[in-house]
Amino acid sequence: MDEFSSIYIVEKTQDFLIVIFALIGLPGNAAVIWLLGIQRHKKPISVYILHLATSDFLFLCCLLTFYLWKLIDRFPYEYYIYIHALGMFFYVTSLLMLSAISTERCLAVLFPIWYRCHQPRHMSAVLCSLFWALSLLLTILLHISHCFLFQFVQLYMGMRLFIASLVVILFVVLCGSNLVLLVRMLCGSTRLPLTRLYVTIGLTVLVFLLCSLPLCIISAWDDVIHYKIGYFNFMVLENTGYLLSSVNSSANPIIYFFVGSFRQKQHQGHQRWSLKVVLQKALEDGGEAGESGERLPQESVEMS
Repeated sequence: MDEFSSIYIVEKTQDFLIVIFALIGLPGNAAVIWLLGIQRHKKPISVYILHLATSDFLFLCCLLTFYLWKLIDRFPYEYYIYIHALGMFFYVTSLLMLSAISTERCLAVLFPIWYRCHQPRHMSAVLCSLFWALSLLLTILLHISHCFLFQFVQLYMGMRLFIASLVVILFVVLCGSNLVLLVRMLCGSTRLPLTRLYVTIGLTVLVFLLCSLPLCIISAWDDVIHYKIGYFNFMVLENTGYLLSSVNSSANPIIYFFVGSFRQKQHQGHQRWSLKVVLQKALEDGGEAGESGERLPQESVEMS
């Protein structure tokens, strides 16, 4: 078997796995969107999670559309650039939402009085709208500069530099904010309780850094990587990035429901919780009192 045949088999296997993970992740994200969307009074963290699930859902729709048509060899490749631009729009939005979640919790820990008393009421909804608008603007500018590369070469190079800088900044924000939370939990005289919310955020960020960040790096420096390793190897590498990103977008709802249902039998006997209650538990900012199942005072205040 020659090298071309091996690359072809690997690429088709990756396409199949991406379709499988997209089919797994779509129902989970749809459930999160439905359960959070029907809530009348949403906490800021619920607003961010709702928009994150929406962007993940739409990103998986783009992956499913492209790779399913690619598997049956009927995808019109003249539309590839549009599907790619749309998918990257939702991908960047997810990255911005996740960074906002980590930053919001970091501010709540470092400046608790300001967060509880002086935070604008609809700040989370306004920020989510700005993130959608910013992602759309970046996608449109990059798409136009790429389609008309020779006419807008300076715009294209400027957009690539800006996006690469944005990736670095968001990576620093994600790592820095979660490092602050980890230090506050492990060190100091007043340690933070290990609540379900912090576990949810920590696992979500960890899965993103392991699974979704490679696609961000590949997309930001694709010209350099393409030149170094060649066309066919780059296609396999890019497919690997999309495969890992599909795992990330599919894993987020699993994380929410796993953290929300963790130790439920110990606290509630054999009573089963609905998906809505499980999701609310995963986003609770309250400590657990251990084996007795009693809530700590902080959680009692939050739940009241």
